Amino acid sequence: MNSKVSIRACEDRDLPAIAAIYQHHVLHSPATFELEPPSVEEMMSRRTRLFGIGFPYLVAERNGEVIGYAYVGPYRERPAYRFTVENSVYVRPDCLRQGVGQLLMKALLAECAQKGFRQVIAVIGDSANQASICLHESLGFSLVGVLRGVGFKFARWYDSVLMQRGLDLGGK
Repeated sequence: MNSKVSIRACEDRDLPAIAAIYQHHVLHSPATFELEPPSVEEMMSRRTRLFGIGFPYLVAERNGEVIGYAYVGPYRERPAYRFTVENSVYVRPDCLRQGVGQLLMKALLAECAQKGFRQVIAVIGDSANQASICLHESLGFSLVGVLRGVGFKFARWYDSVLMQRGLDLGGK
């Protein structure tokens, strides 16, 4: 447990571990509104698309094992949104509450700023997801809204919490 966590760019070899981490969250958590876990091939396709358009995709590694990942993608597809990104961060269930998400997000935000992005939006599944809400607040995200009952999973309705953080020092 005391081993150092390192953050690095995602590589093809990381995708089986990433798919396994995401599978757990798809099947057991409203953190994602996806209902069926995507295959390793689908996760690779998603990552390749994001890499291809210049978005950072990072993994957290400890003792040679991927224990979490974070990335950004387009907030919306229309060109006027090109400087705004939406973040995602997932941690292996046995590594939760160990600071892995914080390390990933700090590195991700730094890369986003370096690439010239201006705003980062967090769309958090479930307004009861205090771990994610607190993580984002600790990194300077502000609550900008709650969409009530917009996701249906596990036979119930869930909210989406919208949080936002600016990356540049000028303007809004």
